[in-house]
Amino acid sequence: MGRRHLIDFDTSECVSHECGVLVIGSGIAGLVAAITAARSHDVALITKARLTEANTWYAQGGIAGAVGEADSVELHLADTLVVGQGLCDEEVVRAVVGEAPAALAELQAAGMHFDLAEGGEIALAREGGHSLPRVLHSGDATGAAVQEALTAAVREAPRVEVYEQRFLVDLLTENERVVGALVLDTESAVREVFWADAVVLATGGAGQVFRVTTNPLIATGDGLAAAWRAGAQIADLEFVQFHPTALDHEAAPRFLITEALRGEGAYLLDCDEQRFMLGVHPLAELAPRDVVSREIEKVMAACGRNSVWLDARHLGEAYLRARFPTIWEACAEAGYDLSRDLLPVAPAAHYMVGGVCIDIDGRTTVPGLYASGEVTGSGLHGANRLASNSLLEGLVFSRRIVRVLREDLPAAERAVRRICSPAKSMAPATLSGEDTAVDAAVDVSRQDNMRLRETMQRFVGMTRTDAGLAQAAVVLEDLAASVDRCSAVPADLELANLVTTATLITHAAWVRTESRGCHSRLDFPDRDDESWRVRTVFRRGTAPHSVRVAGAVAPCPLDTPVTT
Repeated sequence: MGRRHLIDFDTSECVSHECGVLVIGSGIAGLVAAITAARSHDVALITKARLTEANTWYAQGGIAGAVGEADSVELHLADTLVVGQGLCDEEVVRAVVGEAPAALAELQAAGMHFDLAEGGEIALAREGGHSLPRVLHSGDATGAAVQEALTAAVREAPRVEVYEQRFLVDLLTENERVVGALVLDTESAVREVFWADAVVLATGGAGQVFRVTTNPLIATGDGLAAAWRAGAQIADLEFVQFHPTALDHEAAPRFLITEALRGEGAYLLDCDEQRFMLGVHPLAELAPRDVVSREIEKVMAACGRNSVWLDARHLGEAYLRARFPTIWEACAEAGYDLSRDLLPVAPAAHYMVGGVCIDIDGRTTVPGLYASGEVTGSGLHGANRLASNSLLEGLVFSRRIVRVLREDLPAAERAVRRICSPAKSMAPATLSGEDTAVDAAVDVSRQDNMRLRETMQRFVGMTRTDAGLAQAAVVLEDLAASVDRCSAVPADLELANLVTTATLITHAAWVRTESRGCHSRLDFPDRDDESWRVRTVFRRGTAPHSVRVAGAVAPCPLDTPVTT
């Protein structure tokens, strides 16, 4: 946790690239940033795997936006604030939901096709926490449709160079300004430096810190950890959203059963096959995700089972096959008939509410570095994300970032050109050893990786305690010592980033001595607005501090012991 860079390197020994804007990540946030920036800048887009492998691809539900006749920006704003439980930045929420209609129209112009109702207007679905239908969708695979449309647009953009299979090792800084990134080509093992006037971080989340998650294997917190090492402020990491209904199956990642299915009338049943959400919340199965997830946890404990039942049988085979074809096929592959069988479902780590601090235009606290999407702590979600606001966040913030680049970049270009020579203070690169040594290192990484994920699942999952968080911190400190000087092997680099991210989550959860949104402390079960209507912010080398929200005054827990 104490090292500035993951590995030793010398930029003069790396393959060098230069660009106006470097975009890191290929989900909706990264693709929109690249496409929009390319209208006025030369853009390099690097992505950890293939261009289509991103969290966006797995988003089933859709994108929220006040585009229906009965809807309004004010209603969307109100629903977001309610679910955020007092920690949303209202100015940010208003900006995002207000820009949603225009951003969605531009997405359609880029080739995205949403489902239409019988009258030819956009079909809208209802999901958890929404007071009315406002989710635009493409079947039950909206994310995949978005990914395909934007990927095609990026490949056609004349000023975008795409670099796949590129692992972000570290952000490069000069005079406390981000000026590029050190990258590992995972196919050739060649180290590369991308010098840029501006860097847009769009690396997504970190669901792989937990054993049970809906996130793909690439979601290891690489961007968050790199930003932390570069000195960026990090906020709200105690708020990790668990999706209530992942199929209880040993697949990794867990297959998500979108709450749009509940929005269309599916029920949650206990071990006696009785609906249990009716008396818990006025919205029943469509209550905010933290409410549903914790109630499922209670029912599982009372029933002595690892799951509850999701019942969609009454919706009928024809409708289910037509409206939810992806879910139908996935359930069939797992041995379930959606129209005849009860589905076993359980919560799974799904979305990082917090992340790199940004302002209303996507600027981080480090000059030259911008961020968009799940890697950020934007203030949009507060203590819990409103369903289908995530794709919207990446879409809107990437547009806003490109708009402010026009005023931010002139000075940046002059600064970057002065320091584009090799950084002499950096130590020479150390190359990997023999294949057998690399294989042994990978085996150790896998064992440590599983230890980390089991620890986080057990002690830092949906419910936390002081004792459990303390135990997790001890394990993480031990793991941090083992990865302090990691090799340039992707598994080692990922583990180092997971340890950093997990440590930040654990300490943020330890500091917040209340329960709010998707942060639940069994030893502090109540919401405490008097003391904790604040955002907890960390910066490398300092103790955490609190930021006022909505005029509330709260103490700053600067004396809290933090090992990060």
